[in-house]
Amino acid sequence: MTTLSLVTGASRGLGRNTALSIARHGGDVIITYRNGKEAAEAVTADIRSLGRKAVALQLDVSNVSSFPDFVVAVRAALKDNWGRDTFDHLINNAGHGEMADFVNTTEEQFDALFDVHIKGVFFLTQSLLPILADGGRIINFSSGLTRVSFPGFSAYSAAKGAVEVLTVYMAKELGSRGITVNTIAPGAIETDFLGGAVRDIPDYNKAFAGMTALGRVGLPDDIGPMVASLLGEDNRWVNGQRIEVSGGQLI
Repeated sequence: MTTLSLVTGASRGLGRNTALSIARHGGDVIITYRNGKEAAEAVTADIRSLGRKAVALQLDVSNVSSFPDFVVAVRAALKDNWGRDTFDHLINNAGHGEMADFVNTTEEQFDALFDVHIKGVFFLTQSLLPILADGGRIINFSSGLTRVSFPGFSAYSAAKGAVEVLTVYMAKELGSRGITVNTIAPGAIETDFLGGAVRDIPDYNKAFAGMTALGRVGLPDDIGPMVASLLGEDNRWVNGQRIEVSGGQLI
């Protein structure tokens, strides 16, 4: 049976690339978007052009109170498009960045980062567990910045560090259902993260490339295919791991 993955924040960036990579590996995809409906619909069109099924649903992962209605929407999409009541893979990708030195980080910035990157991941996964198939997979996105310090990312990296700890607990507690849970930690990637800083600011790009053993920053195509391969049957015994995908950043 064709696998079905739900990828949050997949209208752009790494989420988009992950969704398309899953489709290229033969899977169907439900993607979520916060505001970019047109971009999300373009992604689903691209997935369908690959011969796979896709649906886009609106979701703000920082709004926990909206999760019950979102689960209802997912159930409806499953029934209407796939004739089933569960999906196989949850990829918690949705997120954003804030760059501020520790002494200048505001409570508002801190709360926004933790609401999306850890509180949202925690309670969205909890909400979706009844319709995640036994033997399924969960992948949480973290960051290479949890293993090194780089000015401006204390709150963001702290939230991502919490995701990594949560991943281990989820892997332990969901093991009885045969569900694996792993963390992917990308290094610096050329996306629109932080307004496209790594992609569009030459000094940033050069600085991160100089920290990386392979001599360049990453591209979305370096991440999405790896996520898709981790979902494959060949990786069924990988569980509770933090897997850095950074080209050897700061080794």
